[in-house]
Amino acid sequence: MTPTHLPGRVAIPSLPEQTRTPPPANALEPFNTAPAAEVRQTLLTCLRSPRWADRLADHRPYPDLDALLAASDEAAYDLTPADLAEALAAETLPVLPEGIYGAAHTALNAANAAYEAKFGHAFVIYVDDLSPAEALDQVLHAIRSRLANDPDEERVLTAEELRRLAKGRLVRALRGAGNGATSQDGAAPGK
Repeated sequence: MTPTHLPGRVAIPSLPEQTRTPPPANALEPFNTAPAAEVRQTLLTCLRSPRWADRLADHRPYPDLDALLAASDEAAYDLTPADLAEALAAETLPVLPEGIYGAAHTALNAANAAYEAKFGHAFVIYVDDLSPAEALDQVLHAIRSRLANDPDEERVLTAEELRRLAKGRLVRALRGAGNGATSQDGAAPGK
């Protein structure tokens, strides 16, 4: 840098040549460029709704994860009752943490049986934000309290939980941590 002198002015150093750093490559590039059938299969591991998966796959490319998650929410909010029923048919109870005693399994299975008898579908809840130790208590508490809901109220809560599950699974799938969609036996829903 060499100062530039102007009469009666303070010396101002010239600025170094500016270089432009290109923006980082889009982290969603593999998702955005993969064949539609492959993306659809990945999306179906997140939420077993063909309408939701098709909508997200058809609206690619997404500029970033926030845009994809916003689109996921919008598509989930637009699911019809039949779409929700189809997605719910593939859901099972969350996997219990290792080492949970038999009485907890019995209590959870009994609560789930009562729930399924009343509402006609598996109980779903998003527990990814909880530690494994907290998850069991939260699931048991939630299933018991939601048994008091009327079917319309429960349908709204169930749709919201499915939306949250789909987003969490989608984030995990994009991060390469597997599809995140597991049943009690560890298989992806519907497997």
